[in-house]
Order: sequence, then C-alpha cells, then structure tokens
Amino acid sequence: MLDPPTPFGRSRRLAKFPDLRKGCGVTKHIDAFTAQICKVIVGKGESVRLAVACLLARGHLLIEDIPGVGKTTLSQALAHSLGLGFKRIQFTSDLLPADILGNSIFDRDEQRFIFHHGPLFSPVVLIDEVNRATPKTQSALLEAMGERHISADGITHELPEPFFVIATQNPQHQAGTFPLPESQLDRFLMRIEMGIPDRASERTMLLGEDRREMLGELQPVFPVEILRELQASVRKVHASAALLDYLQDLLDASRERHSTGLSPRAGIALLGAARAWAFMLGRDMVLPEDIQAVGMAVMAHRLGHDIEQPGGSGRTLAQNLLQSVPVP
Repeated sequence: MLDPPTPFGRSRRLAKFPDLRKGCGVTKHIDAFTAQICKVIVGKGESVRLAVACLLARGHLLIEDIPGVGKTTLSQALAHSLGLGFKRIQFTSDLLPADILGNSIFDRDEQRFIFHHGPLFSPVVLIDEVNRATPKTQSALLEAMGERHISADGITHELPEPFFVIATQNPQHQAGTFPLPESQLDRFLMRIEMGIPDRASERTMLLGEDRREMLGELQPVFPVEILRELQASVRKVHASAALLDYLQDLLDASRERHSTGLSPRAGIALLGAARAWAFMLGRDMVLPEDIQAVGMAVMAHRLGHDIEQPGGSGRTLAQNLLQSVPVP
C-alpha cells in the first residue's frame, strides 16, 4: 500500500527500481551486506549503516577515533565483503606521494619512461592513519578522491570504477599527527566515529572469536555488477522541491553562524548521502529524516574540529543546525 501524499510527494517503496524489487531485491543485498559486517563490528550498527550509505553514494569514508576501537577492522570488513580488489596503505611521516600514486621508470627495451601504478589504483583503498603522513603526501589524494583520476608527467591516468577510499585517523592531539586541511576533509563524504562499545558488546568481543580470524572468513556478499546497479539506483532517488528548500535552509544557516559555513559541494554531498539512506530503507524519495540521519556524519568535519576532542566543535555546530532549522 502506498504511503499518503506529503509535501515531499508520494513515498513509493522501490517503485522506480523494478529491476531490484524481486529475487535480488535492494533490502536483501543491503541487509546481508550490513549483517555480515555487524558480525565482526559488534554493537556499532549505526556506524556500519552510515559506512554502507557512504559506499552506495559513491563517496569516501573517514573513520576517526582513538586507537583500538575497531577503525581498521571496520575498513577491512567493508573491503572483504565487497569482493573487490583492495590495497592497504599505512601512512607514515616518511611516505612520499609517489609511494601511493606510482612513478615513471625508464624501460631500456622500449627506450622510454613507463608509468607504474601505485597502490592507489585499486577499487577499494584502505588508508590507515591518514593524518600520520605529511601534508605533501596527504595532498596527493586530492585529485584522486575528487576526480577519480591522477595526473603524472602530464598524463591523466583513470582510477578503477568503483573507487572507494576508506581512511582512518587518530585524534589530532596524539603525537605524530598532521592535521588534515579543510580541502582534504571535504573530499570525504562522511566522517564517522566508532566510540567505546557498551558492556554487553564488549563482553561478546572478549569471549568471542578473534576479529582477525573472522575477517579472513568473510565472503563477498554480491558481485561488483550489483554494487554498480545499486549505486546507479541511488542517484535516481527523488528529492522534492520542499526537501531541497529544507536542505538549502541548512546550508544558509551554516553560513550565517560559521565563518565559512557549508559549501555548495557540501550540499551536494548531503543530498547524495540522504538519497543513499532513503534507498537503504526501501524508499524512492528523500524525506527530512534522511537528512537528519546522515547530517552529522556529512556536516561535522566540514564545519571545523576541536584538537581536544575528535570533531568536538564541528559536531556541536552540526547538531545545532539539525536541531534549530525547522523541518518542513
């Protein structure tokens, strides 16, 4: 039965996605994917769902928290469950841009320089402790994450499709870290935090199977063709005029209360994430609650960050925006 009309139009469950409604339905694939990751990452269902929404929206994910709460484990669980080729890059202070992008080496047989791809040329790239590398190396990711290609020696090299960067970072007040500049933070569609698990979840981890062994047992949930189909379907999720008014009200309010506020690209990111969230719930249109659900993960790292607490001031600004801007 269809939901009643609202100012945002008529909410039809999967009406625009007939290819995914039966047999290999949307919820079947997404629920199986999420459930498998939650077997490894216990008690963090919201963080896992946000990570899945980021993937479906074709964004990049930043996971920030103290060491030992499962940042790298979540990244690896996502990669293993996708069935895509992936590379892990451990960022360190002595890492150079060529170490991740690749470089040109002279071939004596062909008497010319040949570009050899670096580990960034992988469908899924896990960047561990991204803020332990110098700004020079961090900046090497800007073009790749923003435009999905890199330039070397005047030649453009396309990256794989899909291309999904998952980066982890430690709090900035910890020793040996270099703050990510605003331009780099903006390349991440979402930033999420893991947090300390509740007692019941922690007890399950203490008594359960080793997480590293569980990662080795994970199998791909669906092939890359299904992932591409899901990502294409997310872009078709409808956003009504009233919904766009609400989104723009959030953007305007951020610019009035913050020195810079949210950019137009941030607005596009927020809409894309909300579309993915609605899609995961089986709807073909975005509702205000979808923006509310992903708003913190999309906006907080774009509004600033506190060196004393990961995302402190940015989270406060984002929370105030979501609470104060009237929902239609």
